[in-house]
Amino acid sequence: MTEKLEINRIKVVLFEKKMTNKEFARLMNKTEATISRICNNEQQPSLVSLREMALALDVDISELLYRTKE
Repeated sequence: MTEKLEINRIKVVLFEKKMTNKEFARLMNKTEATISRICNNEQQPSLVSLREMALALDVDISELLYRTKE
């Protein structure tokens, strides 16, 4: 069984912004299922989508990703 890598922090940022998946899906013009898969790291957004998400959430794009180095 392959280990699921936690790559994006979108779920964490949504929690910090007090925004639901449903609200974010509506804002991004995506389905709730798509946002859920992204938040659970089952699917990763394209770089273009990641940039759009950062702009919509008013955060730096790097805040949406887990760091690879400390």
